[in-house]
Amino acid sequence: MQVTKAQGIVGAILAGGAASRFGSDKAMALLQGVPLIDHVATALAPQADTLVVVGRPHGALVSVPDHPAPGFGPLGAIAGALRWARANGYAAVLSAPCDAPVLPPDLVPLLGGEGAAYVAALPVLGWWPVTLADHLATWLATDQPRAVRRWASAVNARAVTLPTVPPNVNTAADLAALDR
Repeated sequence: MQVTKAQGIVGAILAGGAASRFGSDKAMALLQGVPLIDHVATALAPQADTLVVVGRPHGALVSVPDHPAPGFGPLGAIAGALRWARANGYAAVLSAPCDAPVLPPDLVPLLGGEGAAYVAALPVLGWWPVTLADHLATWLATDQPRAVRRWASAVNARAVTLPTVPPNVNTAADLAALDR
């Protein structure tokens, strides 16, 4: 099934993490003079009908809270995005972490379609139909594992292997290597 923008896609930038391995505000770390979060926004914008930032405010973008509260990791951010997308009439969420500044321009055809899907090597980069909002809320409320892969397996999400894995900046050294 080909997914079109007419079906309503929210590009959700997951940006509420503590960045403990990085040592400072990773979303605002500069790559070629531009904050990482802005690189992600630029990459997601043509692939979605609207962009939101989950877990923090950022510029003019809509800020969405984690659900049920901060501290639930990427699944809490995805849950917040799904909840917001459903309440605002969207069909799916295309999630991306704020620390993956180089994204493929064709994520919707790669991941979108029937059911959920995620990038095997970077599971927070995923396609999540809003019909999964209640399942994820229940998953988090019942103290299930907070790993994206575990929940994705529970909802039969497809693991998609990309020809090139988008770089993920977890440390200052990762950023320096990418900036070269």
